Amino acid sequence: MKDTLLDLIKYFVPALIVLITAYVVMKSFMDREISKAKLEYKLNNSKLITPIRLQAYERLVLFLERISPETVFVRVYQPGMTTKQLHQALLATVRAEYEHNLAQQVYVSDDAWEAIRNAKESVLRLINTAATSGRAQASAQEFSKLVLEAYNTVSTSPTQNAIEILKNEISEQLF
Repeated sequence: MKDTLLDLIKYFVPALIVLITAYVVMKSFMDREISKAKLEYKLNNSKLITPIRLQAYERLVLFLERISPETVFVRVYQPGMTTKQLHQALLATVRAEYEHNLAQQVYVSDDAWEAIRNAKESVLRLINTAATSGRAQASAQEFSKLVLEAYNTVSTSPTQNAIEILKNEISEQLF
């Protein structure tokens, strides 16, 4: 009985050592392969997503430029408009531009999107404040001047602030 037990141990222990070694080697190999596959997936995904993200940043910068008062007035103003008509057209244009670019928030950080929303709200607030002031009732040109004066008194415009945030975010991701 002792001999059979000793024979069993002689065969079993080396077989167990080989089995454990094979398991450790295979697990290490599989872990390495899984890591490689994940890295390859991320690289391929990055190749697809990066151009889309850059395009989203471009569109958002364009949006911010289009809603800045000096730009939006040039596009919206029509000779003969009343202050009320200009006011309504400006609000409609800024809101339409924003709605057109809503999907871009998927590609930017929450902080960047918050800055964009704040810029839009600031421009709308500026337009509404100028429209309710007594001086804006004179003419559409006077209303335009009033909005631009108020916009130019701010040390950093909300649209420029949001553009800077977007630029910083892009440079952090690409470089």
